[in-house]
Amino acid sequence: MKVAVIGAGWAGVAAAVHAAQAGHVVTLLEAGRTLGGRARTLHAPLADGRTAALDNGQHILIGAYAECLQLMRTVGVDPQAALLRLPLALVHADGTGLRLPDASPPWDALAGIARARGWSVGERLALLARAVRWRLAGFRCAPTASVADLCDGLPPRLVREFIEPLCVSALNTPLHEACGQTFLRILQDSLFAGRGGSNYLLPRTDLGALLPEPAAAWLRARGHRVHEGRRVRQLARLPAQPGWQVDGEAFDAVLLAAGSHEAARLVHGAEAPPAERPALAHWAGKAAALRFGAIATVYAEQVGARGALLPLPLLPLPLLALRSGPAQFAFDRGQLGGPAGLLAFVVSAFEGERAALQARVLDQAARELRLPGLRAVQTVVERRATFACTPGLARPPQAIAPGLLACADYVAGPYPATLEGAVLHAASAVRLLMKNR
Repeated sequence: MKVAVIGAGWAGVAAAVHAAQAGHVVTLLEAGRTLGGRARTLHAPLADGRTAALDNGQHILIGAYAECLQLMRTVGVDPQAALLRLPLALVHADGTGLRLPDASPPWDALAGIARARGWSVGERLALLARAVRWRLAGFRCAPTASVADLCDGLPPRLVREFIEPLCVSALNTPLHEACGQTFLRILQDSLFAGRGGSNYLLPRTDLGALLPEPAAAWLRARGHRVHEGRRVRQLARLPAQPGWQVDGEAFDAVLLAAGSHEAARLVHGAEAPPAERPALAHWAGKAAALRFGAIATVYAEQVGARGALLPLPLLPLPLLALRSGPAQFAFDRGQLGGPAGLLAFVVSAFEGERAALQARVLDQAARELRLPGLRAVQTVVERRATFACTPGLARPPQAIAPGLLACADYVAGPYPATLEGAVLHAASAVRLLMKNR
């Protein structure tokens, strides 16, 4: 089939690669000038005159992201070289916190909790007991339960230093609003799924080089078309045929991987027979109704007297958890293949203004990390980073109309807006396309 994929974020490039592997002729259309969507590369000048390749948001992958890892291998990226694998750790600058050993589940989680530094015996036993309760319940809870409901009765320090960082990093939604069932599914598929599933996979390169750019090169090398800077204006049903026109060009099928508002615009404005219009309007309404949360990343550098970046690692680990806010995590980009002396501070569930946030993060670094005098490089705010993952959320389905499927991270499924969720939906859409052919 001749297949159009609209949107070249991680879902779009994954859908294009899977469709090409299935033998289809693929055209990938991206409105922006850079591939990758909300996980793309940007560039910023440093104090020493060099230009650093940054990301529009610092991302973490985990060992359970099997679909992402396989897709990287398919397009020629070696995950072992491109990603730094570390056991899950929520460690603070003072050395306290949780470290999981390199062991099989559930023993890694149980041992990590039992040996957590800075927690009392009672706090550790409370968390172990709650983890056992969740597992005995099959990681299921009431559909209306929030993450705060799941943690009711736990000691406040455990919630603050363990549950909350996991929740905001995975769901980008505050505890009292975040979906408890989705949170339990994340725990099940990471902490208890298999050895290494909970490992951090920290990118050693920019996000564009991690997947979107190699995927585009892979597609082009096999004769498929990849277009940057081309925004789709109109979808139209082919008369008396199952296919679609994309800005006047005929395709047998369309995979819609654009953001929810852009997808809603295209579906709501699509030309289609009267009998199909109510279904299109219903899908567009669900997509347009999704609420979103922002994630901010503040990049900062430590420079010496002559304006050069300091050569030594600034943090004891490539990733540290933070206590005092607004940032929840700090990444040492110098330990991840980037320029030494460059840090990234991540603020999930962000609300507010960029300039005020930047000043607060630099103050937090001085207080909590004892790094006064950091110079801000760039602050990136992704206003529509993830959909608000709330209990009972009605997400739009994958199937929109015959020959028209959605495959972005916000379509109905068990996972929040993660890179793995996006890639899984892309693979599922291509399988459904083949099934309905």
